[in-house]
Amino acid sequence: MNYEELLIAKAGGKLNQSKMPIGEFFRAKIGSKYQSTVDIYESLMSNITFCEGLKRECDENVTIGDKHQLHFTPVMENDEIVRLAVSEPGQYMSFAEMLSETPAVVAQRDFFINVLEGLVSITTLLHKKGIRHVCYSPRTVFARKGDISPMLLSHGSYYLSMGDLEKFYGEDIQFVAPEVLQHGTIDDRCDVYSIGKFMQTLGAVSDMPMEFRRAMKKATSESPEDRYNSPEELLDAVRNQRHIIRSAIVVGISCVIAMVCVGLYFDMFPETNPVEFVKPVPRQPTDDLLDDGFDPAELGVTNSGDSLIFDEASERDYLAKAEEIFRKKYTEEAERILSKIYNKEYMSNAEKKFTAESQSTIDELMKKQAELGSDAGLTPERSQLIATEIIDRITEQKKKEMGGTNSRAIHK
Repeated sequence: MNYEELLIAKAGGKLNQSKMPIGEFFRAKIGSKYQSTVDIYESLMSNITFCEGLKRECDENVTIGDKHQLHFTPVMENDEIVRLAVSEPGQYMSFAEMLSETPAVVAQRDFFINVLEGLVSITTLLHKKGIRHVCYSPRTVFARKGDISPMLLSHGSYYLSMGDLEKFYGEDIQFVAPEVLQHGTIDDRCDVYSIGKFMQTLGAVSDMPMEFRRAMKKATSESPEDRYNSPEELLDAVRNQRHIIRSAIVVGISCVIAMVCVGLYFDMFPETNPVEFVKPVPRQPTDDLLDDGFDPAELGVTNSGDSLIFDEASERDYLAKAEEIFRKKYTEEAERILSKIYNKEYMSNAEKKFTAESQSTIDELMKKQAELGSDAGLTPERSQLIATEIIDRITEQKKKEMGGTNSRAIHK
C-alpha cells in the first residue's frame, strides 16, 4: 500500500473531499484506479427540476472547450444520474482544501492576478454560451494539485429554476448575488459579484494588493447597477489600477533618485566658509634721522610752501651730519655682526667652516650698509667706503682682543 492509499484508507476511502451544491466531490478508488468524482445528493434526485438541469448540464459539458473546465461523464443507476466521474486525469482539490493545507500559496508572485485571469477566461466563454457559474465558492472552484490555475466543474445557471435557492446553496450562500436568491434578473453581473466575493476570501488569507481591494469592493456592490458590467471589465479595472500604482511607484523612485543625484551634485562644490577679518599687524617704525636729534633747520633748510631750499654751505653741513649718523649706526651693527664670528668658538673652527661663516657675515654687512646708507641719503659708493673703513677698524680691534694677530680676516 502506497502513501496515497494510506491517506484514502484513513479518510474512509475518500480524499480531497469538498461539498458542492449538487453533491460531494472526492477522490476515491473506483474499480482498479483512483478517480475524482461527485456523488449527487440523494435529496436532490427526487427533484424533477434539478434532474432536468443536471441532464442538460451533462449534455453540454463536453462542448465547453477551455483548459479551466473540468469535464465529466454521468454514472447511471436505475436510469438516474447518481455520480459524475471527472474525465481529466490528475488529482484535484478545492481552493478551500488547498488554502487549508498550504496557505502560503497566496504569497506566490502574481497569485491574485493569475487566479483572476483564469476565472475571467472560463467565465467569458460560459457567458458566450449563455451559461453562468453563479457560485464561485472556495469549495466549488478547484485546482490540480501543485498548481493554482482555477478549474470549474458544475455551473449554477442550470439550477436557477429550483424554488428554494438559499437551501440549494446552503453554506455557500454568501457567494451568490442577492438578485439570484430573489429570483430577479440574472445576467453577467451576478458572476462579477461572485468572483469578487471569491477573491475577497483569498484576500482574507493574505493581504490583497491595493488594486484588487478597490476593484472587488465595486464588484460586490449589492445593486447590480453599481457593479462592473462583465468579468472582462472587472479584470481591466484591476489591470488599470496596477498600471497606475506601478507608475506612481516608478515616479516616486525616480524622484528619490533625482533628489539623491542633485544632493551629490551640490556636494561636489567646495564649501564657502566665512573669512574672519584679521587686523593687520602695525607697521614697524623705520629709523629716521630726526630720531637722533637731527634738525634740518640747523643746516639751513627752510620750508617754503611745499619745497625745500638749500644752499651750498648748508648742503655740505647736511652731508657731514648724514655721514656722522651713518657711521654711528653702522658701527653698532658691524660690531654686532662681526662678534658672531670673531670669538673663540668660531676662530677655532676649520678654515672651510670659517670661510663659509665669513661669507654669510659679509652678506649681512652689505645688506646693512645698503639699508642704513639709503636711510641717511648717502650714495652707494660713499656708504661702502665708510663701511669698509669701519669693518677694518673693528676687525683689527677684535683680533687684538683675542690675543694677537690671526691670519683669518674679513675682506669686503
